[in-house]
Amino acid sequence: MNDSFPRLHARTRRFTLGTPRGFTVAPDGSRAVFLRSRGGTDPVTCLWSIDAATGEERLLVDPAALSPDGEENLPAAERARRERVREQAGGVVGYACDADARHAVFALSGRLYLVALTGDPAPRALDIGDVEAVVDPRLDPTGSRVAFVADRALYVHEIATGATTVLRAPDGEHVSHGLADFAAAEEMNRTRGYWWSPDGAALLVARVDESPVPRWHIADPANPDRTPTPVAYPAAGTANALVGLEIVRLDGAHTPVAWEAQTYEYLVTVRWDSRGALVVVQPRDQTELRTLGVDVGTGATSVLHSDVDPVWTEIVPGTPATTADGTLVRAVDRDGARRLVAGDTALTPASMQVRDVLGTDGDAVLFRASTDPVSIRLFTVTPGSDPVPVSPEHGVHTGTLSGGTLVRTSTDLEHASRTVLVCADGTEVPVASHAADPGLVPRVALHVLGGRELRTAVLLPTGHEPGTRLPVLLDPYGGPHSQRVLAARNGHLTSQWFADQGFAVVVADGRGTPGRGPEFERAVHLDLASPVLEDQVDALHTAAAEYPDLDIGRVGIRGWSFGGYLAALAVLRRPDVFHAAVAGAPVTDWALYDTHYTERYLGRDTSAESYRRSSLIDDAGTPGTARPLMIVHGLADDNVVAAHTLRLSSALLAAGRAHQVLPLSGVTHMTPQEVVAENLLLLQVQFLKEALGD
Repeated sequence: MNDSFPRLHARTRRFTLGTPRGFTVAPDGSRAVFLRSRGGTDPVTCLWSIDAATGEERLLVDPAALSPDGEENLPAAERARRERVREQAGGVVGYACDADARHAVFALSGRLYLVALTGDPAPRALDIGDVEAVVDPRLDPTGSRVAFVADRALYVHEIATGATTVLRAPDGEHVSHGLADFAAAEEMNRTRGYWWSPDGAALLVARVDESPVPRWHIADPANPDRTPTPVAYPAAGTANALVGLEIVRLDGAHTPVAWEAQTYEYLVTVRWDSRGALVVVQPRDQTELRTLGVDVGTGATSVLHSDVDPVWTEIVPGTPATTADGTLVRAVDRDGARRLVAGDTALTPASMQVRDVLGTDGDAVLFRASTDPVSIRLFTVTPGSDPVPVSPEHGVHTGTLSGGTLVRTSTDLEHASRTVLVCADGTEVPVASHAADPGLVPRVALHVLGGRELRTAVLLPTGHEPGTRLPVLLDPYGGPHSQRVLAARNGHLTSQWFADQGFAVVVADGRGTPGRGPEFERAVHLDLASPVLEDQVDALHTAAAEYPDLDIGRVGIRGWSFGGYLAALAVLRRPDVFHAAVAGAPVTDWALYDTHYTERYLGRDTSAESYRRSSLIDDAGTPGTARPLMIVHGLADDNVVAAHTLRLSSALLAAGRAHQVLPLSGVTHMTPQEVVAENLLLLQVQFLKEALGD
């Protein structure tokens, strides 16, 4: 391809298109099902299968054959779901199998489809009458029925008879059944709202009542004839949705699941399998994770475990997990580490930071953990035994395990694309990636800098000759739940491109970021500003001491979301260090961000000092040196709403401080539009070069 990097970066959705993902391994380990588009610039995702022994692939579903015009007409609930999970592709982006992985269902443009995963794979549309806008279809474990959500109601379709039944219809204007609420989907890693029983005779169904939640309105100023879209947004200090859980049987009878919902208002996790049903709930202050067993006959619950922390309890994806013998495996913070435990017995050492649990296979638990924060390794552990690594030591790895077959996805600094291997019976069968070649190779030097041992990446221009002074660009995220400094090549591609425009790029993970243990993460409690900014300054100065070519008299910073907040914070509070910033979709006033994220760090009282200390609005009016600042924001963003940028801009204007605002019409918190994404990179380089005097 002859496209420039910015154009290719945009067209390939950051080089994610064409990569195999979303694997399901059959229980006997003989085959796997997965998602992949046909090429690195093809955004239409297809469904495939691969034989674990031979590596033979089969195309199961090609959306182009089902929708020849290629147009997707997504229901509003599906658009919202994709925004929450940051899904940038189209086509079949999700599917669900029966227990034996013999059939799968998926939705395409709101229509419901069934496909056989063995034998004749020809997908067929299921006749569900006049029901439209299907969201999140899921087969029951026996493969006899499909449940799905449409227009806030939960339906079940009998495959043999073709009968479609409403199991739970909305019983209020703002009530839905079977969907995840905003806080769960955006912050708790729970994007679904119903779960089948093992025998397919009943479901656990979330009932979400958004009537107490404040209504915000997302307008489209470029099209003033369009009515603003109301969004139920649970901002910090305001009411959350009322979330309950019901046992719903196929005849429509429903029994509430009972717990102290007024105290434990967050429904974190639900699981129902042959070992029983359990739920995990959390109070508003997030200082406890309570695991409850559910009596599926009466809806009564009993406490299985209660994990408590005076600051906050961390939700670790995939936990709790249950092994075949019924052992409950949890993640707890103990001895300065995030560890897996069975009962009170630790399964992982204090030298290992557990990231998440990916599943169980018999008595084996598959999980990811770090002994070095820049690498995330795969392990299995069986209660009573030590963890066993099942991936290389370096790089970032993930996977799924069933029937003794492991599908392992790996990225590292040596390879341009993800390596996917099906590992069974001592053999490794590769799964082809169709990802595009980025056309550049990051020259990443990983460092441990300063007294706080900050993991830091430094990237210099390709072909840089020592002795040539370079303006510096910090390129962080810098906040909770995300790392930028990892031993994975694609995560550094954009930083290298900026370096090749003539910058020395420094990327640092400071306090609050994951991988370093609970104490490091909790250093931002009640102050999301001072520790993260201090660590960026320390990383810059320590890197400059090791790299004499870094010109700390010309320092810029860029970032998106929390990184955008950090970029604006840098030029407002430390203009002596930072000379220009590009702040993309920044949180400027934490009282405008959601409950579950914000209150974990700053508390529930938005008038408290912790909010003022972490806000950018007061900084805008503080006398000091004004540095060039470009603020970029999508006007359709329903996560970090455009009001953040508008309020900061108003405060800057009131203080007479010059700045630029770049509004992106029709753009959400993601920027998948090709032209927008490409030109955003080009405009940032132009702005930074002009601001730093290059």
